[in-house]
Amino acid sequence: MPKLMPLRVDHAPAVLAFELANRAYFAALVPDRGDDFFDQFADRYNALLTEQEAGICAFYVLLGEDGSVLGRFNLVDIEEHTAELGYRVAQHITGRGVATATVRELCQRAATQHGLRTLRAATARQNAASQKVLTKAGFVPVGPAHLGGEPGTWYQRDLVT
Repeated sequence: MPKLMPLRVDHAPAVLAFELANRAYFAALVPDRGDDFFDQFADRYNALLTEQEAGICAFYVLLGEDGSVLGRFNLVDIEEHTAELGYRVAQHITGRGVATATVRELCQRAATQHGLRTLRAATARQNAASQKVLTKAGFVPVGPAHLGGEPGTWYQRDLVT
């Protein structure tokens, strides 16, 4: 059974392996992170942990039983009881409800552990799977978004605490 865990320093090798293994898949759905992301991974990863420690963001990994990363789920720009939700799951587990179940779990944690009242998430117009995940997890479309120059939609969910 996959387990959602707060991001830790020792997750770095598994996170990098996840990002590399799924890079082409992700790039077909959202703007590619570019070679710099991978070349400077250690510095960027440490910066994420620093942001998490400061309470600006909350980063999570979905771990398989073997310790591999199956997905990343993030609450970013936490401010005034609101945050942006971002997530990505490995190609080999898509279509099984894993992303939807994990987004729902993170919504509960966002309210109970982080004191959030509202989550927002943006998805590219061509990313029908992500739109379905958000809708099934209780998000509603609230307006247009621009993701790396591509058109998309903002979704929002009010959290009940």
